[in-house]
Amino acid sequence: MSIPATQMRPGMIIKYRDDLHLVFSVEHRTPGNLRAFIQAKLRNVRTGAMFTERFRSPDPIERVYVDEVKMEFLYNDGDEYYFMDDKFEQTMLKRDTLGDAVDYLLPNLSINVSFHDGKAVGIELPGVVEMTVMETEPGIKSATASSVSKPAKLETGLVVQVPAFINEGEKIRVDTAEGAYMSRA
Repeated sequence: MSIPATQMRPGMIIKYRDDLHLVFSVEHRTPGNLRAFIQAKLRNVRTGAMFTERFRSPDPIERVYVDEVKMEFLYNDGDEYYFMDDKFEQTMLKRDTLGDAVDYLLPNLSINVSFHDGKAVGIELPGVVEMTVMETEPGIKSATASSVSKPAKLETGLVVQVPAFINEGEKIRVDTAEGAYMSRA
């Protein structure tokens, strides 16, 4: 099934140049007076080779539907991330396989793990994840509707730009496709 390049998300499996690839990261770019394009970091499922590719916004991308199993993220041990299904069977995925998706993995997060030919090849994150702000500059009480933003480090180590009124310890909603602040939780 073909989807436009703008609907590509990290964790998806796509068929590109007659091979399966895992989408690591997606960036929508609009350089000056040129046309917008999608820049995606892809990893070949078979060889493990990583590369960056550019797609025009309307380009058709062939999404490969693999067997998806609903699992819960348990914990990570170094570069190994463990997931469990409803039959209490555990699956381990390496950080190399997961890519940027590890920045959104919180214990007990329910996700879909993609299997192709019986081998776990990637995960599909939910659209929005609630995370706690661990480090940021003190909030400004009067900055309720300003466009000023500041960096905030979240519990997984991910850094996002947040409005000036967000303080440490607050829960926020983060868009997993863009890696951007959406709202307070």
